[in-house]
Formats: sequence, structure tokens, C-alpha cells
Amino acid sequence: MSPVIAVRPHRQVWTEQIMGTVVSIHAVTRTGAPERGATEAAAAFAALREVDRVFSTYRADSDISRLRRGECAVASLDPRVAEVAAACTAWEAATAGRFSADWRGWFDPTGFVKGWAVESAARAHLAPLLADDDVVAVGINAGGDLQLFTAPGADWVWRVGIADPTRPGVVLATVDVVDGAVATSGLAERGAHIVDPRSGAPARGVASASVIADGLAAADVWATSAVVAGMDELAWIQDAGTRTGILIGDDGRVRRWIRSTEVSVVGADPDLATIA
Repeated sequence: MSPVIAVRPHRQVWTEQIMGTVVSIHAVTRTGAPERGATEAAAAFAALREVDRVFSTYRADSDISRLRRGECAVASLDPRVAEVAAACTAWEAATAGRFSADWRGWFDPTGFVKGWAVESAARAHLAPLLADDDVVAVGINAGGDLQLFTAPGADWVWRVGIADPTRPGVVLATVDVVDGAVATSGLAERGAHIVDPRSGAPARGVASASVIADGLAAADVWATSAVVAGMDELAWIQDAGTRTGILIGDDGRVRRWIRSTEVSVVGADPDLATIA
């Protein structure tokens, strides 16, 4: 087992604007060597830009845009399109239709691609840094959605704040994560742009849903599904495989669960709502 850190760790941060959001990569090291992780961060950013080139609905030359216009078949596109299409089909089944990439009548994997791409880039390019004895932890933040890793035996946790969607700048709850992903979705951030695929009607009732899972692809899908399900439906959690989550209603209600079991929260006091 690696020794417990005995000195204050240093954090390196690299930031780029990709996929319509701010993406920051963090490497926590013992020595603070400025070059540690720079090459890997650049590779992760490049991987995300490549995914955006293939999947962006805002680029006329992307594979997804060409597919939507009927100019080509999935089989003739970048093989990741078929991979994502298969994953979206599986997630639609897993969420009982609360998530769908096809509800508009055409294939739009936007609700899946960011989480999947960020997790993939983090696992491929950042997680291997943990083999370096100087590296304590690595993580990536894409618009508030996180994929985080910590070296075995390291005395480090990522402390993640869950914002109160009704009070800007106020942290409602905190989550301590060693290895895992945190995704947040909600009407407070995206307004009526989250739609229930089963009915085509706007989702209502959940101002914010934050979900912790092993990977960001899963956390992102389940966070969106939680918004669609609403404040009064938690049965889906039994099948989700999420670790922890918290729903904040537009009426001020708070519901949270740990390992598929709902636990009580009194009001919205930050101390009572701490979920890790």
C-alpha cells in the first residue's frame, strides 16, 4: 500500500472551453512539479474535441448532423456513433424510458455524449497518472459534472458541494468522493429544456438532481432521469446502481438516498443535508 501523504499536496489545473462548456482538469501531486500531468491533460482535451467534432449538433459537418440530414447511414460514420447509439438504446431500457435519444423522432445523443466522453477521456488519459508515485489524485470537471480518481492508500478525498438551486451561491450539501462521478441536472439550470420522453411534456417539480455513481456516463443519465421522474417517484433508484443522490424540488422539498435506500432530510439545512 502506498504511504499516507505527510505533506500538503499541490493542485495543478488546466482549463479549456470544449463541448459548449468549461472543462477543467486537476492533478493533485506531492511535489507540485508544474509539468506533472500536462501531457495527459492535453491528450484528454484533444479526445474531447474529437468527440465534439463527431457528435456536435451545432456543427453542420459533424457525423450526427450528417446523419440527421439523411446523408449517410450509421455504418458509414465514425464507429463511435454506433457505440453511442447502442449505449443510448441500453440506457433507454434501463431507465424505463425516462431517458431516450430518439424521442424527437431522430437520433440526438446530446444527453449522453458529454458524460460518456468525459468519463472515457478521464479513464484513458488521466487515471493512468495514478501509477506515478508523485500523483495523489486526478479529476475532470465539465460544467459541474465530475469524474474523480484517487491513488490507492492516499489520504485524499474530493469534497464536492451541491448547490442550492433556489439560492445562488449557497451550498446545500457536501459529498466526499474518493473514486467516482458526480452529475447534476435540473430545471434550475436548463429550464423547461428537459422533456419526459414518454410523454413529450416538459419535466416538472425537480429543481436539481445530483447523482453519484462509479462513472459519469451513468451518473449523468440517472440525474436526468431523476428530473424526469419527479419528486414523488423514487422506485427507479432500486435499479439504478447509484451510490448516493439528492433531489431538490422547486417547492423546497429535499429527498436523498444512500445505496438505494431513502434517508430522511429535515428541511434544507446544509448540516442536515450533508450526504457523505
